[in-house]
Formats: sequence, C-alpha cells, structure tokens
Amino acid sequence: MKQQQLAVIYHSAHGHTEHIATQVAEGARSAGSVDVHLLKAEDLASRPNELLAYDGFILGSPTYLGGVSGPFKSFMDATGRLWRQQALKDKLAAGFTVSSLPSGDKQSTLTSMFVFAMQHGMLWVGNPILPEQHSGVPYDEAANRLGSWSGLMAQAGHASAPDAFVPGDLKTARMFGRHFAETLLRVGEPAVAVAVAA
Repeated sequence: MKQQQLAVIYHSAHGHTEHIATQVAEGARSAGSVDVHLLKAEDLASRPNELLAYDGFILGSPTYLGGVSGPFKSFMDATGRLWRQQALKDKLAAGFTVSSLPSGDKQSTLTSMFVFAMQHGMLWVGNPILPEQHSGVPYDEAANRLGSWSGLMAQAGHASAPDAFVPGDLKTARMFGRHFAETLLRVGEPAVAVAVAA
C-alpha cells in the first residue's frame, strides 16, 4: 500500500498558529506510515493544484473577528477550479484554530473550514478527545480542555510561541494530529471482500 500523504495547511501571522501546526504534524508523524508536510496557505493560494498530491488535509488558521484570516480565505477561494471539477472529493479533512480567548468565536472558524471541505466533497474528521479535566487532570494540563468536538481549538496567551500555550493545548494538538493520521491510514486500507453465503 502506498504511503498516505498528509498536508497540514496553515496561516500564522505571529507564530502561534504555526506552533500549533508543528505540534499537530508531530502527532501525525507519530502514527507512522504517513508522510506529513507543513504548508503555508499563502504559498498554496498561487498553486492550488498541489493539493491533488495529498490524501488528507488538516487546515489551520487563527480566528480573526469570528472567522479565518484573510490569507487563509484567499487560499480557500483559490481552489474554485478544483471545486468545479470535484477534484478533492473523498479526501479527508480536519481543522484547527487559535485565538487569545477561550472562546473567541473559534467555532465560527471551524464551521467555515467544515463548509469548505463539504463543498469539495471531502470527509470531515472531528476531535473525539474527551476533556481530561473531568477525570481530575488539572485544567491547564488537560487534553481538549476547551471542549471542542468539531475540530481542535487552542488558546494563545500574549507571549511568543511556544510560551503562549498551556501544556494541555499542546498535548491536544499532538493527539489530534495522531488521531487524524490513524484515521487516514484506516480509510486508505484496501477494501476487503467479504463472502456472503446465499
């Protein structure tokens, strides 16, 4: 079976979203058998056909005024011809976002990414990680402490990355990346024929 190709596509103005992207990629690589590439959305906007080489995409943007950043939206808009051809149909997709507040309307950003993936006919992979604070893990160390199921949310403080993040958000990013890569590997397995007795 060919090695699955995964692109972590992100825009980051101040380095925070980029740091989470590297953690997501690290987690994805830990699954093995997945070739993981970190790609900047602003670079792909001028060459969207490069997306055809990948089996799955993890999309990442900061949340600006309740949505994706301008450069990330430009990348999304640049895929119009691929949409008309449905060239990305049946590929896997997931999303993550960063803002400075626990909420910050990050859900709107993830919803924008979800709609983008659905219009391309992609299959969305959510975030099944249970919030660990409910099992006694200290809040700042807990996986999925922000309680997001549709994608990964992280909160950045005002320091530079990586000091802007609590340990739980970094751990969640790695777990999220690994889960996506494992899902990509399962989906990419050859179909097994099942004989059914008449």
